Amino acid sequence: MNSKDMRMLLEKIRDGKTTIEEGLEYLRDFTYKDLGFAKIDSHREMRVGYPETIYCSGKTPEQIGKIFTYMLTQNANILATRATGEIYEAVKSLCPEAEYNEMAKTIVVKKQEVEKPDTYIAVVTAGTSDLPVAEEAAVTADILGNRVEKIVDVGVAGVHRLFDKLDIIRGARVVIAVAGMEGALASVVGGLVDKPVIAVPTSVGYGASFSGLSALLSMLNSCAGGVCVVNIDNGYGAGYLASMINRLE
Repeated sequence: MNSKDMRMLLEKIRDGKTTIEEGLEYLRDFTYKDLGFAKIDSHREMRVGYPETIYCSGKTPEQIGKIFTYMLTQNANILATRATGEIYEAVKSLCPEAEYNEMAKTIVVKKQEVEKPDTYIAVVTAGTSDLPVAEEAAVTADILGNRVEKIVDVGVAGVHRLFDKLDIIRGARVVIAVAGMEGALASVVGGLVDKPVIAVPTSVGYGASFSGLSALLSMLNSCAGGVCVVNIDNGYGAGYLASMINRLE
């Protein structure tokens, strides 16, 4: 439930279109819904502006199915991350309109349109191998109500490719830079734009990249101002933070 839903409920009670008893029933799970194995935070959207996201890794299809069953009763868009094809099939049987992004491993159910600001988020990847994490960031930003522009495979091994897309990147309100290997893209972008840069290290690279640790440390040690860093492969966290920045008034 968000502030708009609460206002509508109170107005219906005031106007006699809904009884107090019906309102109490609607609010029965207002703070959270206890499913035994999970407590779904129904109050989150009103509290922080965005509804709870389902992190699928470590959960069974049956558990995720029960979570979806409840969340489908709420008037909010649904995002699930790190979802396998098996999990998607379980969700699709409950909700045929669910959309699966195989690369991002996300499931989206759009129950309402979110008005998007005129500004946009640029998602920039160093290489094609970084696309799964970049897609997770893009899907997250989109479902949270943002316009997204994707610029792919413009890493420092051929930095002229990046310069060809600078107008699009500089036009964004916030930039997400996704890179594995040595993670240099975030510093390069940070030195070329006057917007916040959210750096996402990926686990792409050979042995000495230590599954993304090398990129993470490089990004944390960036000499470019305005660069912040999320965890390895955390496209969701980058998309969420970028949305908060892009939607600031």
